[in-house]
Amino acid sequence: MKQIKLKGKDIFNGTHLLGPGKVLILAEDGVVTGIVAESDAGGDVRELDGILCPGFVNTHCHLELSHMKGVIPEKTGLPAFLTQVMQSRNQATGDYDAVIDKAEQEMWESGISAVGDICNSTATLVKKQQGRMYYHTFVECMGVAPAGANSRYQYSMDVLASFREINGSHHSCSIVPHAPYSVSNALFGLLAGTPHNAPVSIHNQETPAENELYQQKTGEFLSFYQHFGMDISGFQPTGTNSLEAYLPYFSRNKILLVHNTFTSEADIRFAQQQPVETWWCLCPQANLYIENRLPDIQQFRQQQCNITLGTDSLASNHHLSIWEEIKTIRQFFPEIPLEEILQWATFNGAKALGIQDTYGSFNTGSKPGVILINQESSRII
Repeated sequence: MKQIKLKGKDIFNGTHLLGPGKVLILAEDGVVTGIVAESDAGGDVRELDGILCPGFVNTHCHLELSHMKGVIPEKTGLPAFLTQVMQSRNQATGDYDAVIDKAEQEMWESGISAVGDICNSTATLVKKQQGRMYYHTFVECMGVAPAGANSRYQYSMDVLASFREINGSHHSCSIVPHAPYSVSNALFGLLAGTPHNAPVSIHNQETPAENELYQQKTGEFLSFYQHFGMDISGFQPTGTNSLEAYLPYFSRNKILLVHNTFTSEADIRFAQQQPVETWWCLCPQANLYIENRLPDIQQFRQQQCNITLGTDSLASNHHLSIWEEIKTIRQFFPEIPLEEILQWATFNGAKALGIQDTYGSFNTGSKPGVILINQESSRII
């Protein structure tokens, strides 16, 4: 079988930069067969100007909101942003499927190979049936009224059943809570008790109003609930931050906590002490778009958290590009080594989604796709 031999200025293998003078060797179908010294590679080596890297893993995306690009103004704060999403998400004009196709093409060209994608409907089902990229579909469930928990859960389970029909080498799925402020205790219980359901994902502490709600049942979310006629009489504040209130439900699950813009040092310590495998997904461009603030990334590093990267949606971002997220982190945190951030974007993301045998590294036998990083990122294989 014909081999593909690639040499860049450096090779990042998913966890480390290997230095110059190495050649990545792949089978014709893209499966990695090894990394060798240039002197042992033989002929037909293709030389490229940049860093060779496994395809990126985008652990948090909302592909079905791609039609909302540019609809919502920046820096409104989360409650106002959510209000506009709920009012506008069903007002798609033009060819909705074509917009989804274009958004996926942008991810593909920028080097993303696998995606953790949030869904409230089956709008992306046809796209995922095509199997071009790996998707883990997080079917999102929400409902603040305890009396409606069973019906909300059943609706989302029906959506999940549709996605389960395409499970295989390029797709998996699970049912997950939307966010602490949008899920009742009764619904949390149903979701946490769902068998064979991993990983779980949840939007976590994206706004200070979330913690205020759980501490005192005050703040901006009360106006949000009133605006939409939501009955939150059954909600009782816990006197704690939101994370401490809901995380114990998921002691048997792997969980991906997304955004974490207002997560404190004490919150991280609490999570690290729980009997649950916890991953922390950062979506810096969306955080700046919505709240004009970034998480305390150094705090997550200091406490040795498992970090991954996501793009959120085109409703809250100008691009679906992990490289753009990396550039933003490097702009605000230039002291963080590129090697470390690339691991968040590749191997860590694959491990969070449970696909590390195929994606996120250049380990022998893997098939992660290959991207070239110089000033930008672009797909090679």
